[in-house]
Amino acid sequence: MIIKGEVIHGAQLGRKMGFPTANIDARNIKVDNGVYYSRVTIAGKVYNAMSNIGIRPSVDGNTRLLETHLFNFDGDLYGQHIEVQLIRKIRDEQRFDTIDALKGQLKKDASECHPEQE
Repeated sequence: MIIKGEVIHGAQLGRKMGFPTANIDARNIKVDNGVYYSRVTIAGKVYNAMSNIGIRPSVDGNTRLLETHLFNFDGDLYGQHIEVQLIRKIRDEQRFDTIDALKGQLKKDASECHPEQE
């Protein structure tokens, strides 16, 4: 599935955990909540990425977002239009009791996001 949208501001919690994300409003996107290996296209350049779509229960989120961490990218994407291709689902969205537990899971998820595993 390919999702296109404008990058919006979030709470910047991903950045504080070492996984900055580009966020897109996902209230009208018809795809299962969860963590996905993905690819992001920005101005014709493609990046491997890890995406979460859902309400972010570990941080008491209540708005459905698509949050995408781009590997090997450093820059400001706010206001830009990006294209996120969900390649493979890694796991369902779940709630973690602590931020440290969430960070640990994000590291495991990132290790699952490799093109050779397609």
